[in-house]
Amino acid sequence: MRIFSIGYEGATQAEFVSALLGAGVKCVADVRAVPLSRRPGFSKNILAAGLREADIAYVGFKALGTPPAGREAARKGDHARLAEVYAGQLELPEAIAQGAQLCDLVNETPTALLCFERNPESCHRSLLVGALMHDAEVTHLFA
Repeated sequence: MRIFSIGYEGATQAEFVSALLGAGVKCVADVRAVPLSRRPGFSKNILAAGLREADIAYVGFKALGTPPAGREAARKGDHARLAEVYAGQLELPEAIAQGAQLCDLVNETPTALLCFERNPESCHRSLLVGALMHDAEVTHLFA
C-alpha cells in the first residue's frame, strides 16, 4: 500500500495542485474535522472544484479529523496529548467506518491525505497512517 500526505500551510491552491499532479495523485482524502479554511482555495467546495479541474477526485473524511481538544494540543505543540485524543477519535464507530473506506480508496487509486499542517510529524495525518496503514509506504508532499 502506498499513500501520499500533504498539508497546505503556506501554499496557494495552484502550488498544492501542482505538487499533487507531479506525484501522480488521483484523489485527495480530506481528513480535516472542519473542512473550512481561511486560506483562499482550501475550503471544501472551492478546493473540490479546483481539484476537479485538474482531474483529481476529492473525498471528505470528517470523522478521521482531529477533535477540538486534539487541535488545541497540536497548536500548543503537545504531540503526546494530540496522539491520546486522536486515538480516542479513531475508536468512534463513524471513524472506524471511514477508516475502512479510506483504506479501500488507497488500495484502488493514488491518494493523498490532506490537512493544514505542512509538517506531517506535527499533524494527525502521521497518526492516522500509523493506526490504519502501518505497512504503507508514505510519501510526504510539500506544496
